[in-house]
Amino acid sequence: MANLWGMRVYLIGGVVRDLLLGYPNLDLDLVVEGRAIPLARRLAEGGDWSLRTYPRFGTAKLRHGALSFDLVTARSETYICPGALPIVEPGTIMDDLARRDLSINAMAVHLDQSSFGEVIDPHGGQNDLKEGLVRVLHPKSFVDDPTRLIRAIRYEQRLGFRLEQKTHDLLQRDLAQLNTVTGERLWHELEAILDESCPELALNRADELGILKEIDPALKGDSWLAERFSQARSTPDESLSMRKIYLALMAMRFVEEEAERCITKLKMPGWAARTVWATMRLEQALSALAEPDIRPSDIYHQLERYIPEVVKAAALVVPTTDLQQKLELYAVRLRHIKPTLSGNDLQSMGATPGRGLGRMLRILHDAWLNQEVKTREEEETLARSLLGGGVL
Repeated sequence: MANLWGMRVYLIGGVVRDLLLGYPNLDLDLVVEGRAIPLARRLAEGGDWSLRTYPRFGTAKLRHGALSFDLVTARSETYICPGALPIVEPGTIMDDLARRDLSINAMAVHLDQSSFGEVIDPHGGQNDLKEGLVRVLHPKSFVDDPTRLIRAIRYEQRLGFRLEQKTHDLLQRDLAQLNTVTGERLWHELEAILDESCPELALNRADELGILKEIDPALKGDSWLAERFSQARSTPDESLSMRKIYLALMAMRFVEEEAERCITKLKMPGWAARTVWATMRLEQALSALAEPDIRPSDIYHQLERYIPEVVKAAALVVPTTDLQQKLELYAVRLRHIKPTLSGNDLQSMGATPGRGLGRMLRILHDAWLNQEVKTREEEETLARSLLGGGVL
């Protein structure tokens, strides 16, 4: 695939690292010594590929079914001041590798016929893979881009590696540079940690090294959090987002002013801000749930306005088994229960539109929640009795 129309193409970055480690990785990044977008257009014309281009960055994404890859123009980067986005110019494969964050991510593989499969490794990445080291490329790496501080510990913990000693010393020296980075970029790195298979490892390490405190003093990565992250994974639910559960657990120990500060400082996207605020407000419902004879329908109505992941997280934190069981009941079963009869069904049975119809739907829903009806036939019988009794 290389030397296409006079341009050399290389496989680069994380996929090369994972290939050398024997790990699966279908996140393919290709670098072109030339103009990536025109090349991507020509490749797309030759097959059933969809194409998206990003002219500002000289990149394109090709997709065919489940397979996709990014095609990027090789470039060099120059940083004018700490934390700023770089000035980008077209460059060679060596320029492109030199701008990478870590040696283990700064390798490429030739895709041209004459040297297909040959690894380009100017920064010693293969040796660092063998030694289990995470190492930056130069002493100003964390100054140029302080988000590399966070990525370094994320890869360290994901791969079970350790920070190379000089890299560790540079990280400690440059911690304060995180204050030069925008909230959006810091949040992007924290979100990447939450998407790891065991995010508590990186959070614990970030806490230990002082990274979390530098981002915001309210953020913690201690053993309390690690235990609850592990518990959350022990009862998986594919309908729930682990990322949201993890964030809710992180927010469980916030006070309101800390929640507001984190949301504002990190410029959290809508889903994250809603998760944090729902976590803050869930406590209002817990006192009502403590009633000993509360019915399942009442549990449902107390919790239905809250994000399910927040309820799931709260079940891992509440102090009593009774509360935990009620929260779990909602998260696992009650929130999935719906009446089988629709408003149209009820109208065909003689109900008229309006508030009464909504009230009837709620009565039917509550009957299902409380297991007073268990089949559609029993629900229809209840609906007819409600109609006959003048509920509508």
